[in-house]
Amino acid sequence: MKNCFTTLLENKVIPIVNENDTISVTELMFTDNDELSGLIASMVNSEALILLSNVDGVFSDHPKNRDAKLIEKIEVNDKEPESGISREQSDFGRGGMITKFRIAQKVAGDGINVHVANGTRENVIIDLLDEQKDLKHTWFVPNKKPASGVKKWIGYSDGFAKGEVIINAGAAKALDSDKAVSLLPVGIVKITSEFKKDDLIKIVNESGKTVGVGKASYSSAKVETEKLSEKQKPLIHYDYLYLENK
Repeated sequence: MKNCFTTLLENKVIPIVNENDTISVTELMFTDNDELSGLIASMVNSEALILLSNVDGVFSDHPKNRDAKLIEKIEVNDKEPESGISREQSDFGRGGMITKFRIAQKVAGDGINVHVANGTRENVIIDLLDEQKDLKHTWFVPNKKPASGVKKWIGYSDGFAKGEVIINAGAAKALDSDKAVSLLPVGIVKITSEFKKDDLIKIVNESGKTVGVGKASYSSAKVETEKLSEKQKPLIHYDYLYLENK
């Protein structure tokens, strides 16, 4: 698909990709358009991604509340604004601001600028691209160290994960460190969904929060056996591990 996009752009043709909510069959849906745009932006290594909403960007509280303030700049690992975002969906599709926030952070983590702006404003995209105009919106600062192509693919495939494991606090802390750490079986508390070798696995901490997703080096049936080994083989190697906060 990447070559297809490149060919179209080289011939001055703007490709349009859309998850059509009105005619889609649930079983065949890929995702909502926000996530689809994020996947494509990462796939083609875009310079920027613009997500349009019916408000000016991400607010500290519901935009209708008097004390709500527009957050104009969000860093990759800044999760605090998510708590104030409304879970309401728009009238135009399945997504909402919470979806935009999560996709924006994921894409920014891939080293791409992400801008969330008000699509109801006239000439919003033109004004956003004009550096002379101070258009009020939310900018997600791109990561200086983008993820590899494999990690990007895994990160956007979490909806296709077949297995799920719960890890203990020690494993969660190790994965959250600045070191390149693989997931060892000793850190697994429970296997909530069985999986086979090469399946994608969702990693969850003991509080139920998703930590990341990765490709299994072996099946769930071998996890307990590996725990008894003096030299444990990682269930998920670092090269095939995508972490939500990195």
